Amino acid sequence: MTEKLTAAKPDNLTAVKGMNDILPPDSARWEWLEEKVRQLMACYAYRNIRTPLVEPTALFVRGLGEVTDIVEKEMYSFEDRLNGEQLTLRPENTAGVVRAVAEHSMLYEGGKRLYYMGPMFRHERPQRGRYRQFHQIGAEALGFGGAEIDAELILLADALWKSIGLTDVRLEINSLGQPDERKAHRAALIAHFEQHLDVLDDEARRRLHTNPLRLLDTKNPTMQAVVAAAPKLIDMLGEASLAHLNTVKAILDANGVAWTLNPRLVRGMDYYNLTVFEFITDRLGSQGTICGGGRYDYLIEQIGGKPAPAVGWALGVERVLELLKEQGVASPAPVLHAYAVIPDVATLPIASQTLQALRAAGVSVQMHPSGADGMGSMKSQFKKADASGALFALVFGADELARGQVLIKPLRGGKDDLANAQVPRPLNDVASWAATLQSQA
Repeated sequence: MTEKLTAAKPDNLTAVKGMNDILPPDSARWEWLEEKVRQLMACYAYRNIRTPLVEPTALFVRGLGEVTDIVEKEMYSFEDRLNGEQLTLRPENTAGVVRAVAEHSMLYEGGKRLYYMGPMFRHERPQRGRYRQFHQIGAEALGFGGAEIDAELILLADALWKSIGLTDVRLEINSLGQPDERKAHRAALIAHFEQHLDVLDDEARRRLHTNPLRLLDTKNPTMQAVVAAAPKLIDMLGEASLAHLNTVKAILDANGVAWTLNPRLVRGMDYYNLTVFEFITDRLGSQGTICGGGRYDYLIEQIGGKPAPAVGWALGVERVLELLKEQGVASPAPVLHAYAVIPDVATLPIASQTLQALRAAGVSVQMHPSGADGMGSMKSQFKKADASGALFALVFGADELARGQVLIKPLRGGKDDLANAQVPRPLNDVASWAATLQSQA
């Protein structure tokens, strides 16, 4: 008796939890937002920088702080099998930008305005608008110490909201002062919370002597009264720190940007000083911050570069797009100007030549693919043309080709003479009618 051997069917492979595919047509919304950002960054003289996804683990430990949530619990870190180097998928990009600026001596000739777009990685519980692979757009101004640059970055973010039609977002600002002021505030916080140890949860007790500022950001309802009574850093700011904050507020006021002073706003990284800010919404549940940042004048030196001031922000792309969807803001879909209907395989060379000329002129056009039965029936091709969303069908029929023409057939209406009638156009002078076809969108 011979046994029949059956190969085991492999398990279906799926994306890692919290790391999502971005598929058409949804990817068009991402492209639209990215293009809006590029246009706006150019207006503010910010230039694009692209840094590696993988950085030395020490960069984030040194830059973000050992007792931050990100370093303690959320980083994807591993050892390089070839050389034993400790590496980390970037959980944020400010540290990477600072590393690049210091490594390449980019501030040698003066300050730099930079922006970036790309994926970040944090091992946390996936939730609405917050994933393990998420995407950020950020702007960083390095080598500038004036409060006007803090305000400029806030104005840049505010201009972006207007550009994409985002509303229902409020701005909160605060000042974390300078190191000596934070040191005094830290001591006052520890003394305050030590008097209320019975109210603190385990996490707060663990952080009390390592990072007491983070206790102010707790979401534990039983601690809110104690937190509300804690000493406020803004009451300990010196004249220079207050003047810096007041300049930021004055510039925002002059430009009609509403703000609220939140003395409990601390942000999640240890590298901030002076101005910090967040743009917040109430429409995305508990994860309401869609953009945040602040000044980090000591980070460049902290990771080994020459001392230089800096300030920046980052926004969560998924959260911004989710908020746009929540508000019913529709992003423009890509336009397909034409779909090529080709009755005969023998027509493909002349049809493809025409389509290439149209594409070179900026017209978007899709060609019907051949199959086992050739190009398929005209009826099936027109069905595909209509389903594609194209505005027009380009019909490369035998009669049209005999006259050296292609027939333009409206699928969704148009303008001028292309509105309702089929119109022939010459194949030997595509440039004369390509612009007309493109203008119909």
